[in-house]
Amino acid sequence: MSGRLLLVRHGQSEWNALNLFTGQKDIGLTERGRNEAREAGALLAERGMAPDETHTSVLSRAIDTASIILEVLGCDAPVFRSAALNERDYGDLTGMNKDEARKTWGDEQVHIWRRSYATAPPGGESLRDTFERTGVYYREEILPRLLEGKCLLVVAHGNSLRSLAGFLEDLDEEGIQATNIETGEILLYRLNADGSLAGKENLAPA
Repeated sequence: MSGRLLLVRHGQSEWNALNLFTGQKDIGLTERGRNEAREAGALLAERGMAPDETHTSVLSRAIDTASIILEVLGCDAPVFRSAALNERDYGDLTGMNKDEARKTWGDEQVHIWRRSYATAPPGGESLRDTFERTGVYYREEILPRLLEGKCLLVVAHGNSLRSLAGFLEDLDEEGIQATNIETGEILLYRLNADGSLAGKENLAPA
């Protein structure tokens, strides 16, 4: 058995609560979001899972969630931040209410922008774009540490974590699109010594 990887989506943000497309806009946590982070930290503490390293995006909702988790754990493991783990860029949709977007462009078009693999919203990224940049970070920064037998905590966003899950589970485009990770949710991946997936467990079902 080799490393363990904990994927945690940040707690609820202020724009999550308002049903807005957040993307790469730097929006803070709500009180519910901070509580979700505390609950995640408490659950990891119960399982005795203090990470050797933590990796986050450069957006404050992920950074703050990770900070709260580590505080609850009493863990001073090093923290690495990278824009490669940022949320997908929603371009012109950023800041728009999702219901208003549907009224403007129609349900089908907004669904395509949100869930398709290769189609990007105006001025933004496709899920494939997010998958590719997140994949580079996984191969260069995460996987080598897991192969050393380390336990890593990655706190990021719905689409960047969906992309990581795609790599770990060897999902096709349809599988990546269907993957959904809720705020505060924790996924544990265990890897074999050759980097293949040994097992997956949802520690905090939404």
